[in-house]
Amino acid sequence: MSVIQFSCEKTLLKNAISVASPAVAAKSSIPALAGLLIQANSQELTISGFDMQTGIRTHISASVAQEGEVVLDTRLFSDIVRSLPDDMVTFTADERLMVHLSCGESDFDILGISAADYPDLPEVEDVYSVSIQQKVLRSMIEETAFAVSTNESRPIHTGALFEVGSDGLTMAAVDGFRLAVRREPLEKVEGGAFSFVAPGSALNEVKKICSDAEEGAEITLGKRHILFTVGDTELICRRLEGDFLDYRNAIPRKNPISVVVEAKSLTESIDRVSVMISDKLKSPVRCRFDHDKVYLSAKTGNGEAKDVCRVSGDGGGLEIGFNNRYLMEALRYAPADTVRIELNTGISPAVIVPVEGEEKFLYMVLPVRLKNEA
Repeated sequence: MSVIQFSCEKTLLKNAISVASPAVAAKSSIPALAGLLIQANSQELTISGFDMQTGIRTHISASVAQEGEVVLDTRLFSDIVRSLPDDMVTFTADERLMVHLSCGESDFDILGISAADYPDLPEVEDVYSVSIQQKVLRSMIEETAFAVSTNESRPIHTGALFEVGSDGLTMAAVDGFRLAVRREPLEKVEGGAFSFVAPGSALNEVKKICSDAEEGAEITLGKRHILFTVGDTELICRRLEGDFLDYRNAIPRKNPISVVVEAKSLTESIDRVSVMISDKLKSPVRCRFDHDKVYLSAKTGNGEAKDVCRVSGDGGGLEIGFNNRYLMEALRYAPADTVRIELNTGISPAVIVPVEGEEKFLYMVLPVRLKNEA
């Protein structure tokens, strides 16, 4: 007697496994968490992954002959489905949890794990919620999450801050060396202002789930968890607790020096001088901002590289050093072709904003103290 039986399209099944798999626990004292939870009910199939921190649950249409649930080894199930021909997949599991998969001329028999051992994904009480277009949410995450800290000594900064208010949604990420802020107006905000910090690892999965479409995504804030609903997929993660940096007061905006530059041109110049820099031979990129030009150089045991990039404005000969990757990422993720760089002294943070649409994106990077060259 079968405890679960359904059939569905191979492509739908393969995509659902791909979406849910990143939330599967790499190591766990609960063997079931190393697998995917397969649930068939009504005319729908639900596939879930959960590592006790983040859960991803996605739904696909299926023809269900027998409702039920079973857990399957993630890698094995994924490899089998990926190898199947593009046809309808028939899935049957019996009382001994022996699972039979067939598609076209292909047949597989594998042993499942009891779904009774699989912990329930957290329920998220609807304390606050907000809707935003998927493509907007994806771009906001992309343009801030790169600056999320990987240093576990300040857990709150391993996530990005979301602030919802009458002026829209603001996201901020900081890692002690740089800060990225992204803002976007919202059509409507109901229930008042609220804020929370979502883990960077979970946000990277939300970004993958979001399509480049105008369909909406829903963000629901509970007391301990956050729910991102994107189409037929739900991602649930823990809220990070603690005091996030008061970033508004950390940004210097009265900077006497301001230059405008094509982001692509400056990125290429930094990339050229960066060939001298490696993990073993580190060096800041030395920048000297003069009239309508910035002179860049990097010097290590490998040698020395120099380049010149044209800018608009006068830097007054200011010399300042930057981590090459931090500066390039700011230019790469800024949602504009032309940016304004605001400077003060060689030891003051640099602020980078788009020339057009400044209210949407701001990046601040701390300089690297330069040694005087002989």
